[in-house]
Amino acid sequence: MSQAERRAIRSRPANLIRIMPAEESQNLKTSSRRSTGRMFLDMQRAIIFANGELNPPYPTPDNFLPNDWFIAADGGARHCNNLGIQPNTLIGDFDSLESKEIDRLQASGVQIIRHPAQKDQTDLELALLFAAEQGVEQIIVYAALGARWDMTLANLMLLTHPRLQACNLSIIDGSQIIRLLRGGQHITIQGQPGDTMSLIPLSPEVSGITTHDLEYPLEHGSLTLGSPRGVSNVMINDQCQINIETGLLAIVHLAQEDIVIVKE
Repeated sequence: MSQAERRAIRSRPANLIRIMPAEESQNLKTSSRRSTGRMFLDMQRAIIFANGELNPPYPTPDNFLPNDWFIAADGGARHCNNLGIQPNTLIGDFDSLESKEIDRLQASGVQIIRHPAQKDQTDLELALLFAAEQGVEQIIVYAALGARWDMTLANLMLLTHPRLQACNLSIIDGSQIIRLLRGGQHITIQGQPGDTMSLIPLSPEVSGITTHDLEYPLEHGSLTLGSPRGVSNVMINDQCQINIETGLLAIVHLAQEDIVIVKE
């Protein structure tokens, strides 16, 4: 497939996903952006590469916007290098990188933020909090999952971090996207009929769930923590809508084509 054909596929509406934040979250986001006073206030989206496994299809320049800010969480710098991306910021304790690689990045103008090895946060958490402090509206994370289940579970639970609730946060793994929906929010997801959509509660109960254009609909329904009842639903149209009233709901979209997340 030619580059032009790939670009055309990725630009199709069927390959886009959008989230509409709750009014409270929007106010929090505006307050965060106004109060940071940091140097990257024009940065609307942060792309973070963690140190997990980067599964195909790999992101290409077509996946990114001109003003995206690239952050490598420690060993995530290797993924950036393999993709031909120079990160804007490298953050972590750098136990996964050689000194010469750090020196090379610093010499090329990359912002280096070093933390001690004995710390309370993981490198990915540090990268996420750094991005949130800059007032970004959207954060996309690659390579957050992998062979270590402790790190995989911990990284997935970062979706629920209270200091990240003002950001639209996504974890991308190949053709899968994991998002979190908080109480009072709704989401419209563009895709294809046949795409798998799994709804997994991350709080004791998620209530007031209403879905449209899924094979197994819910109308003011509820899901409880530990029950897999919301797994493997299926889109029956080229988009679906999910609304919740209370709780924390993870949404896992398994797409049949590459997905590009765009800013509204």
